[in-house]
Amino acid sequence: MTRIAYFDCFSGASGDMLLGALLDAGLALDDLKHDLAHLGLHDYAVTAEPHLSKGISGTKCDVIDDGHDRPARNLGAVRRILGASGLDDKITASSLGVFTRLAEAEATVHGTTIDEVHFHEVGAIDSLVDIVGFCCGLRRLGIAQVYVSPLPLGRGTVRTEHGLLPVPAPATLALIASAGAPTVASEGQGEMVTPTGAALLTTLGRFERPAMRIQGVGYGFGTRQFPWANMLRVWVGELIEGPASQPHTHGHVHLHSDETHAHEHGHGHSHDEGHAHGLLHDHHSAHGVADEVHAHDHGHAHPHDHEHTHDHDDSHEHTHEHPHPHEHDAGSEDGADNS
Repeated sequence: MTRIAYFDCFSGASGDMLLGALLDAGLALDDLKHDLAHLGLHDYAVTAEPHLSKGISGTKCDVIDDGHDRPARNLGAVRRILGASGLDDKITASSLGVFTRLAEAEATVHGTTIDEVHFHEVGAIDSLVDIVGFCCGLRRLGIAQVYVSPLPLGRGTVRTEHGLLPVPAPATLALIASAGAPTVASEGQGEMVTPTGAALLTTLGRFERPAMRIQGVGYGFGTRQFPWANMLRVWVGELIEGPASQPHTHGHVHLHSDETHAHEHGHGHSHDEGHAHGLLHDHHSAHGVADEVHAHDHGHAHPHDHEHTHDHDDSHEHTHEHPHPHEHDAGSEDGADNS
């Protein structure tokens, strides 16, 4: 079976939050430190502390830089560090892929080349530890594929070396746009998805929620305070392949031109407008095509022994029977988060 991880980023994502979630899911801190020692970096520390917020417990990971006058490394310097590290080839390739994608986004925003981009904006030590540490963590946990939820982007401004910038930060927005990653509205004030978080998820992940057998869950907390617990969670388990991974259907197909619409049933109950119908939508990214499955949300339960007719905007009717009772659970994804 293929071992996978699904990152539920309902409150955003940062490098520290992603690393914290892996640590909470079973990655040993000593193993992480052992892998990071191959980079030959000095005067920094990685901490992982138990954290409780809004009744949810998890892990708060921090990268503490004790050095002074750090050099602002460009992509060539990062490539040399990774090349001399002796880390597994797959880890170095994945890490370099993330840094390259981040450099491309920064270069686009600043109107320069990827070799002239310096990683001062996301922190030379912090970004190296978060990105390489995340790739090492996936390897340690035996995770072969990463899946990601839609991303909440927050609102307001964020302070950077270039002054106040709108949220999401330009590099974050460029990364999300280049991957065609889905986003959701959020009431969170401030930065919820950082450039490092966006680079990791858009480079290594597929934006869909897979059918899976969940075997473990980890919670990684951020620093920013929201009215909700500022965390992301990772579901670790085995991919369910074949027919079981296909979206559930009710024996009929809805053909609509819009994702959000209302429809009527021939029996007495009502539905909220703007719910999705188990449609498959293709989101194209740089690494492939990810199908997002939307849940069929009725918010009611009833036995279907009877016939009913759907009237649709495209002016057609069809009648069908449901010989068995079933329930539809109402559900929605809440936006929010960041480190």
